[in-house]
Amino acid sequence: MSTRNQKVAIVTGASQGIGAGVVDAYRKLGYAVVATSRTIAPADDADILTVQGDIADPATAERVVAAAIERFGRIDTVVNNAGVFVAKPFTDYTADDYASVLGINLAGFFRLTQLAVPHLLTQGGGHIVSVTTSLVDNADARVPSVLASLTKGGIQSATKSLAIEYATRGIRVNAVSPGTIKTPMHAEETHDFLAALHPVGRMGGVSDIVDAVLFLENAPFVTGEILHVDGGMSAGH
Repeated sequence: MSTRNQKVAIVTGASQGIGAGVVDAYRKLGYAVVATSRTIAPADDADILTVQGDIADPATAERVVAAAIERFGRIDTVVNNAGVFVAKPFTDYTADDYASVLGINLAGFFRLTQLAVPHLLTQGGGHIVSVTTSLVDNADARVPSVLASLTKGGIQSATKSLAIEYATRGIRVNAVSPGTIKTPMHAEETHDFLAALHPVGRMGGVSDIVDAVLFLENAPFVTGEILHVDGGMSAGH
């Protein structure tokens, strides 16, 4: 079991893809991890506590934070990785699309971060890092992305605002802005099209994003940063 001086990270969207990679990476750093997603299974590792739930529901954030404190006694890092991407022409978005994307991408980020901050302050500081999308800064005619930009763009702006609000209190707040990453979210038959969206001509790997999160975790002078890991997308087309 963990000792109370072991650092603790919360990771959302943790059952597959980038989230699962982030969980493994923080365990290798020696952190205990509270991992949450709708479908996550119990872990064999005593230092990984899994919590099933829809992050769009504020009650999930409350359960995750309560579980972290009950089991491990502290919170040091929050990785807001959970996200959903619905690519549709603007006028085709339904009320359900809107509610779903705002719930997962924005409400989930907002409530979990809000509940975690007092516990980070108790530790004398900590780190909040969110995963956004390069499309926020660089819309692409080939990929309609208004709901992604509305929500992940909100997180990027909030990242800077939070970084400044807590800069003197030891909490750093950053974001990683990926291009398209090879994860189960993207069907194999779309890979060639998605690769071609990137100036480097290929998709990114989960490890590219995990490495960026770890860089930010270990960069004490970096806060309010949006780190683009996008194969050149943010530089131009």
